Amino acid sequence: MKPFRRRGDQVVAGLTDAESAVVGLLLDQLEQLLAEDAPADDPVVGRLFPAGHATDAELARDYRELTGAALRQGKVEDLATVRATLPADGGDVSLADDQARAWLRTTNDLRLALGTRLGITADTDHDAPASQEMTVYSWLTAVQGSLVDALVAGGGRRR
Repeated sequence: MKPFRRRGDQVVAGLTDAESAVVGLLLDQLEQLLAEDAPADDPVVGRLFPAGHATDAELARDYRELTGAALRQGKVEDLATVRATLPADGGDVSLADDQARAWLRTTNDLRLALGTRLGITADTDHDAPASQEMTVYSWLTAVQGSLVDALVAGGGRRR
């Protein structure tokens, strides 16, 4: 991958065909987790839609009722933006700042989902021999970092 970087008013990167395919598969899995009928007891769903209060079940339920639909809709819209701007067979990605922020939020959701499935914690040894999944997690971390750097370089402009 050519990391995301600022080019004028665009945030650009280059993805290989394999990278585009992996992102596409991860988006498919995330889409299933964002579905309204996704199992509420799935730890990844819990991570993507955290409780509004850790110790008060009533406050947590009220929070979820007030914010859950909007949070889900925002995630679905961000996912659609990434899918629409992802080159199917690899190639250049060129994003306006609002699209780059959607990529940033979606890569965060992908990392949360994958990290939850892998059991990644603050104590995880990132220097241990990497599985394919850990390699993908590390790659997503690099993508996310380069997106942040590119957005900061542009002043994080909002339109």
